[in-house]
Amino acid sequence: LESLIGAAYDSYLSGFEILLPPLLTSYDQTSANNPLKTRLAEQIAVLRDWDLRWAERSVATTLAIFWGDTLKRMVAKDSGSEDVSAFRRAISRTTAQQRLEALAAASDKLTRDFGTWKTPWGEINRFQRLTANIVQRFSDSLPSIPVGFPSARYGSLASYGARAYPNTKKRYGNSGNSFVAVVEFGDSVRAKAVTAGGESGDPTSPHFNDQAVRYSTGALREVYFYPNQLTGHITREYHPGK
Repeated sequence: LESLIGAAYDSYLSGFEILLPPLLTSYDQTSANNPLKTRLAEQIAVLRDWDLRWAERSVATTLAIFWGDTLKRMVAKDSGSEDVSAFRRAISRTTAQQRLEALAAASDKLTRDFGTWKTPWGEINRFQRLTANIVQRFSDSLPSIPVGFPSARYGSLASYGARAYPNTKKRYGNSGNSFVAVVEFGDSVRAKAVTAGGESGDPTSPHFNDQAVRYSTGALREVYFYPNQLTGHITREYHPGK
């Protein structure tokens, strides 16, 4: 179970194996007279040193994802796709100047929205559950928690589709892996699972949002199948007819 959970939450973003090298090459081959050469020197250094792994405190994750999103909006017709191949097609249609301009635009947006392009990913990519409504209303001024993993389009198996809303600067998840489970079959069954937020739809219930941090960190809970597993975990029993 543990190794499967580890694989499910592997932080390596394989999509950037494809996306990042053309950007770095474009920068290296750009003339020193190009204003973007100096302007993007620090951003390129951050991306060049990146290990391609998402992390809540990672500035490189933020910069890479905002660059990828910006580039795709600039050139990709199928902008709604989660497929990495869409990015490959987009990259093949861009010039070196477009790749650098997309990085500059991404940096500018981060600076406008958060004060600096050096904003850690977890400060932007958030989980928020405030009501039981199917369509949530999100707010930057209300409590939320950081989520390290991004959209599957970048190669993350732990998929979290988040975006900004008209009244937010931060991104809030509304799609992705809402339920995760690993199961081991044998003489007895073992399983661990997690649900985005919690099992209850009642905001006053302690189980409304008690799995949010588990969901964001991959700390799956034990699933109880047998009576002896329930010892110490029962708060109420139901007896039919009573």
